[in-house]
Amino acid sequence: MESKTKVNVGLIGCGVISSIYLEAPHTFDILNIVACADIDMERAKAQAERYNVPKACTVEELLADPDIDVVLNLTIPRVHAEIGIAAIEVGKATYSEKPLAINRQQGKALLDVAQAKGLRVGCAPDTFLGGGIQTCIKLIDDGAIGTPVAATAFMAGHGPESWHPDPDFFYQVGAGPMFDMGPYYLTALIAMLGPVRRVTGSARISFPERLITSQPKHGTKITVNTPTHIAGVMDFDSGVVGTIITSFDVWSHHLPRIEIYGSEGSLSVPDPNTFGGPVYLRRAQDKEWQEVPLTHGYAKNLRGIGLADMAYAIQANRPHRASGALAYHVLDIMESIHDASREGKHIELTSMCERPRPLNPGTHSWDEDR
Repeated sequence: MESKTKVNVGLIGCGVISSIYLEAPHTFDILNIVACADIDMERAKAQAERYNVPKACTVEELLADPDIDVVLNLTIPRVHAEIGIAAIEVGKATYSEKPLAINRQQGKALLDVAQAKGLRVGCAPDTFLGGGIQTCIKLIDDGAIGTPVAATAFMAGHGPESWHPDPDFFYQVGAGPMFDMGPYYLTALIAMLGPVRRVTGSARISFPERLITSQPKHGTKITVNTPTHIAGVMDFDSGVVGTIITSFDVWSHHLPRIEIYGSEGSLSVPDPNTFGGPVYLRRAQDKEWQEVPLTHGYAKNLRGIGLADMAYAIQANRPHRASGALAYHVLDIMESIHDASREGKHIELTSMCERPRPLNPGTHSWDEDR
C-alpha cells in the first residue's frame, strides 16, 4: 500500500521476532524503520545491516532521536510497560509486542501516561487483521451461524524449550502459555464476539523444572515460576460462554484451535497465530464441513499490520484496531483467570473495550479508511 507520508519507526529489541517486523515496510510503505536498538549492540548492528536500517544504536539514543515518531517495542514481556512509558514520556507513540504488560497495574500506568500525553498505544497480536479471522468476522456478522452462543479455544503443546534459543522467560511471571499464546486466542475471540464480562478458571505448574534441548543452551535447567496449564471460562458481554485452555504440558491432542457455535451452525476458525485460513463452516442442515474462501486479503505472515494500521489511523485521525484498550482488556482477562484459580471464584472484569472495527473485504482493506 502506498502512502504519501511515511511514519518513522524506531525498533527496540532485536531478538527472534524482530525479523518479520523488519520486513513489514515492504508491504506497508507508510512504515519507515530508521533505527534498531538492543541491549546487545552486536545484535542491533546485525539486524540493521541485514535489513538496511540506517542506524543501530542504544535504547537511550533511540529514545532521544527527535525524528522517530513511533517506538516499536519488541523487548521481553517484563519490560514492555517500562519501555512503553519511556517512549511516551519523550513524546513518541508506542506499539508493543504482546502482552501489553505483565500485570494490570503496569498496563494501566502505561495507558494513563499515554492518555495524559495525547499519544497512542498499540499492541500485538495483529493476526486478527489477517484474511482468515476477518473472513470469520464477516461470516458471523452476516448471520452465517445465526446468533453466537458459545466458543472454545485451545492452545496445547509442550513448551518452547526444544526450539527457542533462549526459552527461560517463557516460564517466568508475565509469560507462560496464557500470557505468551493466550493473547492470540483472546484477541481473536474479542474481534469476533466482543468483550468479556466475567471469568473463572484453574491453573497449575505441572513440571517445576524444564530442560532446554535447543541450542545454544542445551542441557540448562529452567525453574518454572508461572502456571503452565490454565483452563478458563469466560462470560462475554454479548451472552456467549467461552472456554479456553492454554498449556505447555501437553504432548499431543486432537483439539480444535477455535470454534464458534451459533444458533444455526458452527464455525471453525484458523490458527490465530497465523494470518490466513482455512475457514470451515457447517450450518445446521449441512452433512459436512464446507471450506469458505477467504473474503479478505493479508493472508501471509504480516506481523506489523497492526503497526501499519496505527500509522494510517494517526494520519486519518481515526481509532486504530490493535489498540492499547484492547490489549489491556486481554491482559485483564488473563490475569483474572489466574486470580480466579488462586482465589477460587468468578471475577467480574473492571476493563472493557470496543470490538475492533472489521476491515473492508478485498485485497486492500484500508482503502475506505484513508
